[in-house]
Amino acid sequence: MKAIRVHQPGGPEVLRYEQAPLPEPGPGEARIKIEAAGVNYIDTYHRCGQYKQALPFTPGVEGGGIVDAVGEGVTAVSPGDYVAYVMHIGAYANYAVVPAWKLVHLPPQLAVEVATAVMLQGTTAHYLTHSTYPVQAGDTVLIH
Repeated sequence: MKAIRVHQPGGPEVLRYEQAPLPEPGPGEARIKIEAAGVNYIDTYHRCGQYKQALPFTPGVEGGGIVDAVGEGVTAVSPGDYVAYVMHIGAYANYAVVPAWKLVHLPPQLAVEVATAVMLQGTTAHYLTHSTYPVQAGDTVLIH
């Protein structure tokens, strides 16, 4: 498979598009054939070394696509399921292995690009408006 890999921290010039081994799902994991990957600030932090990763690594914490294979004990998803996920590194590749509990089933009418693009921002917005400051009727909210 092909993947974008980082072998040393740095700017965009350290991103390499190269051959990588096809990952195999372990117990509790699913392999996703990636159809879309989000691009987020956290990916920049990983790439430049602010958030440490073992080198080399494949960036991308937000992805979506089709379940291709499942590991032992996985019952919540099956091969062929349409899913998205967030906060698991490795989406900048043809395939990614993700803990099955992080996968969200997507309705077939929802474009994977749309679903993938809102996973991190959507969970952030939910957290901010429900945990950090529970928004209530009468509050003014800026949507940026």
